Amino acid sequence: MPNELTKANINLYAVLRNMEELCELDRTMYDLIQNRNLSIQFSATNGPKALLSFKSGKCHFTRGTGKNNIKLYFKSPKHFNQLIEGTANPIPLKGFTKLSFLTKDFTKLTEKLTYYLTPTDERLKDPSYLKINTILTAYTAFYALGEIGNTDAIGKLNASRIPDGIINISVLNGGPSIHIIASKGHLEIKKGLASSPRASMTFADMETTNLVLNGKIDTYTCIASEKIKMKGYIPMLDNMNKLLSQVPAFL
Repeated sequence: MPNELTKANINLYAVLRNMEELCELDRTMYDLIQNRNLSIQFSATNGPKALLSFKSGKCHFTRGTGKNNIKLYFKSPKHFNQLIEGTANPIPLKGFTKLSFLTKDFTKLTEKLTYYLTPTDERLKDPSYLKINTILTAYTAFYALGEIGNTDAIGKLNASRIPDGIINISVLNGGPSIHIIASKGHLEIKKGLASSPRASMTFADMETTNLVLNGKIDTYTCIASEKIKMKGYIPMLDNMNKLLSQVPAFL
């Protein structure tokens, strides 16, 4: 059974952090935050902490704490997970006059995020939905991979087997790109590509990435058909893929 800390880290650092992309990619959500200028602090005892800031029509996610207008406290990682599952509420410590933002606009944002992260065959027929689903799912999967490698027992074992260095991951034809920094068993995920990776994995297009991330085709089939290309120090990619296979158990 997934441990509560890893699950909470993923829920905040991998899932909710997608608010940044959601507000850029979905016009309705973009319009919704145009006149908003406030920050929400999420803070769980012995668990994750992060700041979501809305300003000048953009959303910015920051790991840790910072200046905020609304502060939401959680007694434990499990309490935060219960919020995500819809079975518990946060404890507001600050910003009582701004709580209407949480119950109205922020609720619309989380509902739209859930919509994009729960694809159906019918929804995926829409090219714009497929694009946003692929981008958000990719960021979720690879940021989650980092959290599993840093806090889950089996994940830490797999992460410790990744040789030190940088792995570049990219999706061609308009997809996202990230890089993973492996150092002594610790993983750090960052957006964009690094200039001197030790290994890299490249997806040919959005469609291939979507099929892989939604479990409709396996990685090895895509490698054989050259829809996924790998180069560099392959042991890094082999052990990274073991971590990636753990992600569905936490989502």
